[in-house]
Amino acid sequence: MDLNDAFYFVQVVEKGGFSAAARSLNIPKSRLSRRVRQLESDLGVRLLQRTSRVVTTTEVGEEYFRHAQDALARFEAAETTVRRKTNRIEGTVALSCSVGMAQFGLYQILPRFLQDNPGVTVVQRASNQIEDLIKGGIDVAIRGHMETLPDSSLIQVRLARVEWHLFCSPDYHKTLEQSDDPARLANHPALVLGRPRATHQWLLTGDDGQTASVPCQVRFASDDMSTLKNAAASSLGLVALPSYVCRQEVEAGSLVRALPGWTAGSPQISLLMPSRQGLLPAIEAFLKFLKRELPPVLAENSTKAIEHN
Repeated sequence: MDLNDAFYFVQVVEKGGFSAAARSLNIPKSRLSRRVRQLESDLGVRLLQRTSRVVTTTEVGEEYFRHAQDALARFEAAETTVRRKTNRIEGTVALSCSVGMAQFGLYQILPRFLQDNPGVTVVQRASNQIEDLIKGGIDVAIRGHMETLPDSSLIQVRLARVEWHLFCSPDYHKTLEQSDDPARLANHPALVLGRPRATHQWLLTGDDGQTASVPCQVRFASDDMSTLKNAAASSLGLVALPSYVCRQEVEAGSLVRALPGWTAGSPQISLLMPSRQGLLPAIEAFLKFLKRELPPVLAENSTKAIEHN
């Protein structure tokens, strides 16, 4: 029996089907199906029940899956031990992050990691859609969130808390009533990240802990932070964005902060992993690098780094 066939079988079960497993492994679905059928033939039992839409394990298939999964984990741990002893850092790391994090945070530091680790390949999946780490074969994800993430099966490592501010062009700022009262921004044109709600509001928190909800009129909505920054710099309205995203424009004078005594949110930035056990040296090196290098990028100028887990 070929142990690779057991590996392919485990991937199909973990990913919930042949299509998802084939995408994760980057191999043809037909090849994957053929290898699992060969495994069933070698064992003389049916491991999977297949329909046009659903793939489930048989009773004996579920038992085989648990044993095979454990055995493969032991093989992976053995390989990790050998690699550590030989001090070889090589392999592929799959990274999931938002488009904004890729454009304004990671771009500054990822080239340095690759230069320092020539044996490592990083596959970055930049998307504003949340991807399932296990089904997607993701090793590390960077997520922004206001509260504790709900999936307790994932390992979460806190990196930084990032303040969002309101920004506009200097010319637009001159049209605003010069006051620290958030109410002065009511019904101003809003440049909104993502899909706008029927009634949009700025949810603001003052330096003294006070909160304010300010209604605004959505003028433009986009999933792209660069587009929103350009619209704000063109005096089309106010935009709420992470402070590190607008750092260069503020320094260049094309954007200014509106209502400096208030923030428009302070989400937590965290690293997510499926597991801490059996990590390959390449993944461990990448995690160590991110925990050391990313918080200063996010924390500079009005953002707050916090202690790592």
